[in-house]
Amino acid sequence: MKKINTCYLFFIILLFLNLFLISKIAANEDNFFLSLKNQEVNLRQGPSFEYPIKFTYKKRYLPVIIIDRSETWREIKDFENNSGWIHISQLSKKKSAINTKNNSILYKKPTIYSKPIAKLETGRLVLIKRCKEKWCKITTGGFKGWIFENSLWGKIK
Repeated sequence: MKKINTCYLFFIILLFLNLFLISKIAANEDNFFLSLKNQEVNLRQGPSFEYPIKFTYKKRYLPVIIIDRSETWREIKDFENNSGWIHISQLSKKKSAINTKNNSILYKKPTIYSKPIAKLETGRLVLIKRCKEKWCKITTGGFKGWIFENSLWGKIK
């Protein structure tokens, strides 16, 4: 029986480890946020116009996470874990999020020592201007200010 070279064995282990990590990264590549482009968007049971409509979203810029794809269709999941298929023409790269914490405080500047502007209820849609460190600058309902990034679900970066 031949003795296996330790360097060769080490190389094989590294190769398999790299392939495993690359497959994990590729599997997570589809999971990213987009938002709804139009005021009314149909969520379908399958990836075709022939599938029945499950329901219609009536909120422009609502963030959704992409969980699968089939040609020009994307399977999405929303904030409330509803899932289905949407045609790519109905999706946008606009940065938006949903406030996940009740009575989140919107501040004038990205510090808790600045002036509070408003309190946001759970489920409030916000448009993201930019994020830095643990804060995001947002607009919602005529208000502009900064909110903690961990209070948001959606496309923040």
